[in-house]
Amino acid sequence: MLLPRIITALAGLPLVLAAIYFGGVFYMAFVAAVIMLCLYEYGLIFLSSGQPVSRVSLLLFGIVMSVAALAARLPAAYAGNIDSFFIALTLCGIFFVEILTPGRSAQRAANTLLGVMLIPWSLAHFINIRLLEPQGMYLTYTMFITVWTSDTMAYFVGKAIGRHKLSPEVSPKKSWEGAIAGVLCGTGAAMLCRDLFFPSYLTWAQAAALGALISVLGAVSDLAESLVKRGAGVKDSSNILPGHGGVLDRFDSYLLIAPALYYVLLWMKM
Repeated sequence: MLLPRIITALAGLPLVLAAIYFGGVFYMAFVAAVIMLCLYEYGLIFLSSGQPVSRVSLLLFGIVMSVAALAARLPAAYAGNIDSFFIALTLCGIFFVEILTPGRSAQRAANTLLGVMLIPWSLAHFINIRLLEPQGMYLTYTMFITVWTSDTMAYFVGKAIGRHKLSPEVSPKKSWEGAIAGVLCGTGAAMLCRDLFFPSYLTWAQAAALGALISVLGAVSDLAESLVKRGAGVKDSSNILPGHGGVLDRFDSYLLIAPALYYVLLWMKM
C-alpha cells in the first residue's frame, strides 16, 4: 500500500509545483479541476450510501460559491458586498431547487449546502492566496510544503509509536502521537520556508504561528472529511489515485486551511 502511495505522490508533485509556479490561467484551471473532481466525489460518497444529495445544485452553486470566494478579495469600492450576495443566492437557490425537486428533503438540502461550502468556497481560496502580493507564489508553496510535511510525519510517527487514538470513531488509525509530530514538523517546515522564500516578509514568530495553524487545521480538516465519509459508510471518496483514494482524500486537509490561512495572512499584513 505504501509503494502506490509514494508513486502517486511523486507523479502528482511536479504538476502541483508547476501549477503554482506558472500561476495565472494554468493555476486557475488546476484549482477548478480539483474543485470539480472533489465535488463529483462528494456526490458519490452520499449517493453510494443511499443518502440524498443534489448533484445539480452541487455543480451550479459550487460555481457560485467559487465566485463568492474570489469576489471577497476585490476592493470594497468595486465589489461592495457581492460575496455576501453570492452566499445568500446559494442558500436561497439550494432550497428553491429542493422545493421543486420530487421527494423534497431537508437532509438533501443540508448535505448539498455542506458540500458547496466545504469544497468550492474553501478551495477557491487557493487562488486568493496565490494572488497575494508580493509573495503569493511562495506563500502557496509554504502552505503545500507544510501540509505535506505534517501529513507525512504524522503518518510515519503514528504508524511507528502511535498508541493513543485521536478520534477512533472517526479515523481509527490516527493517533495523538502522530498528530503532535505532525504539528511540530509542520511548524518547522513553515519556518524553514520563511528562511528560504521570504525572510523579510514574515517574522520567525509569524512563520511559526502559520505553520502551527496550517498543521492543526489540516488535521481537523482531515477528520472533518473522514466524518462525512464515516456517516456515509465509505472508506475512500473514490479510487482514482492509487494509494490515496480519491482527489477529495488528497485535498481534504486544505478544506479548512485555505480560507483560514488567507484571512489570517490579510490580518497579519494589514
